[in-house]
Amino acid sequence: MPGPSHSTHKDEGRRSIPPPIWLLAIGAGVGVANVYYIQPVVLLVRGTFGIGSESASLVPAVSQAGYALGMLLLAPLGDLIDRKRLVLAKSILLVLALLATTLAPNFSVLLAVSLGVGLLGSLGQDFVPMAAQLATAEERGRTIGLVTTGLLCGILLSRTLGGVVGDLFGWRAIYALAATMVALVGVVVWRWLPLQPATANGSYGALLLSLVTLVGRYAVLRKALLTQGLLAATLGAFWSTLALMLAEPPFRLGAGVAGAFGLAGAAGAFGAPLFGRLADARGPAIAIHLGCLLVALAFILMLASPHSIAALIAGAVLFDLGVMAALVSHQTIVTTIDPAARSRLNGLLMTAAMIGMAIGALAGGWAWSRYGWVGVCLTGAACGLVALLRSLLPPSIPFASKEYAR
Repeated sequence: MPGPSHSTHKDEGRRSIPPPIWLLAIGAGVGVANVYYIQPVVLLVRGTFGIGSESASLVPAVSQAGYALGMLLLAPLGDLIDRKRLVLAKSILLVLALLATTLAPNFSVLLAVSLGVGLLGSLGQDFVPMAAQLATAEERGRTIGLVTTGLLCGILLSRTLGGVVGDLFGWRAIYALAATMVALVGVVVWRWLPLQPATANGSYGALLLSLVTLVGRYAVLRKALLTQGLLAATLGAFWSTLALMLAEPPFRLGAGVAGAFGLAGAAGAFGAPLFGRLADARGPAIAIHLGCLLVALAFILMLASPHSIAALIAGAVLFDLGVMAALVSHQTIVTTIDPAARSRLNGLLMTAAMIGMAIGALAGGWAWSRYGWVGVCLTGAACGLVALLRSLLPPSIPFASKEYAR
């Protein structure tokens, strides 16, 4: 099937997205989901290996740390080699890592293969710069929003799927299913998506060194990295401790219910294209401010009603929507800074987000073990408020382009 062609009629382009973009959204969701299957089944892992809650929380933290490394070390390759070939290679390796997870004989091995799954789970983010390259400038925010919706639905629904499959068949079964889905994505990419030639020259080492140059050159990029990292920390804190909290009185609920909260978060994911359109029409700043505010308010709501399921559901919807609003807007910014470095710029943004998520998971585990759910909510609210403050302040170095200043 040939690659997408952009209509010369702007109204037609606004009514529909070329079919490959939908395939990118599905691939992004399936790819990234592998990093998060562990979160709702952390109790089952704890029971399998006879470890404590704090030790069990290391598994999602290691997966997220691996994801951050993957974004830093592997995602930039999308500028140096054809992105389609990169996706195919990572799909094969990810299938092998997922199969190894199903066979992990002890906790140490599980930690090691979880790092590999996280590293290769960066596959999901490879679809974002592909989408940015396929889109017209006028539709870039909306297109990225659509692919990001797929990405974030993969993150959130992975918790639902992981919890249900874990309850029915054990936590290892979800990884066998995941290996099958990633293999199918690889087939779809091979058969239907177009090639995307490299946009950068030079060695891999020079490519990685250019990341430092990009961060140093663009103050707007540094601002985006810090703000999104703070927001992502709230995801790590919430989702890495939710199953532990729900297992305690007064709830006493299992992995399936914890995973079902992913449905609440996924409801917010469908707001991503709307925020993408807002970024196209009004600039990204307003959506970022709104997203930070929603995150802070969501954790304040959960703090005020710590024993209310309704407050938990509302909080999950609000703060996931807030994180997504900021992420889509930040991706719209960074993928436009330098079109020849889209994979690297998106990789830097998601590296910051995954570092934030990993730190948030560790901070959430620490807060939970010492102060319970109140500590987790305070951690999330503080991160949201600091992110809001940073988003309101200008970059440290004035940025000349009106496109980013607005």
